[in-house]
Amino acid sequence: MEIYFDNAATTRPCKEAVEAITRCLTETYGNPSSLHGVGLAAQLVMDEARKTIAGAIGASAEEILFTSGATESTAIALHGIAHTYGRHNRRIITTTVEHASVRETCNHLEEEGFEVVRIRPREDGKFDPADFVSAVNDKTCLLTMMLVNNETGTILPVEQVFRAVKRANPKIITHCDAVQGFLKLPFRVSGLQADLLSLSGHKIYAAKGIGALYIRKGVRVSPLIHGGKQEKGLRPGTESVPLIAGMGAAVRIHLPTIAERASAAAELRTYLLERLSSLDEITINSPADGLPYIVNFSVQGIRSEILLHFLEERGISVSSGSACSKGANSGVLGEFGVKPQLADSALRISFCHNNTKTEIDTLIEMIKIGQNTLHRAK
Repeated sequence: MEIYFDNAATTRPCKEAVEAITRCLTETYGNPSSLHGVGLAAQLVMDEARKTIAGAIGASAEEILFTSGATESTAIALHGIAHTYGRHNRRIITTTVEHASVRETCNHLEEEGFEVVRIRPREDGKFDPADFVSAVNDKTCLLTMMLVNNETGTILPVEQVFRAVKRANPKIITHCDAVQGFLKLPFRVSGLQADLLSLSGHKIYAAKGIGALYIRKGVRVSPLIHGGKQEKGLRPGTESVPLIAGMGAAVRIHLPTIAERASAAAELRTYLLERLSSLDEITINSPADGLPYIVNFSVQGIRSEILLHFLEERGISVSSGSACSKGANSGVLGEFGVKPQLADSALRISFCHNNTKTEIDTLIEMIKIGQNTLHRAK
């Protein structure tokens, strides 16, 4: 038995992505920078994927930059904007609940002398655009804010915040980490008011090692590394055409079913919450209006790592939080008002459209057994 409830960490590549990758490895294997026919064929595959991904977020193909993943996309975005626009304007605004890729990059920029203002959620766990506007001054160059929190599923008010901040200072560049929202929530970059936006392939049923960065036309970004002219010189080095093709295929297949898959996830979420309510000492950490794909809850009195491995031994894969934290407490739950003891016993369930209620029944039964077994073992 294998039950996989860790889709926020990574997804299983879909058949279409695997087939696209295989075709490029065995047939369209040319270097897209080469001028002969084999190279041109690879270039055309890459162009088609770029067009598909751009269309999914309401962008144009020339605004899409391929990277090795969302962490690199975010690094290019934040460093690139800070070093282009931050010579005199050295204030950066972000939140206290960002993914490590944003959080650590902001820490590094702070060490370089940038001022980083970190906005916390209010007592109700929500962000108020007024707090961001209050942080804006004429020295602010960048605002970075995630669309969906990867640990709790909280949907952040990106559109409202970006619009309000741009009214306060139209020169501010906005970046959004949209990794957990892409192909789960319908959005357009114009609607979000995002100047840059990070995407990941392996969160949307493509392969690991591929991502994309949207850069609005007219926004100037300094490269992190230097070399060839690939990806407009912003990400030099021969592109991974197979992985790019796989990401394009995954987007093409899953874009039309956003509403259908979200409805299925909402049904699973409702069922999970109902079943959890039958257990003792359970606290739900995710908001009621969060992304339906993610449910974070605490099993009181049992540390996350212990229960996680108990479930793993029984063929059930869950998470204790962000995969990038390697099991360490990131502090994000605390920012959302979760008390330390509950944060230490938190589990994250993240669905895909292939999960079932029967799998949830098995999960609940194993948690119940775990509560009895692990409490007795103390």
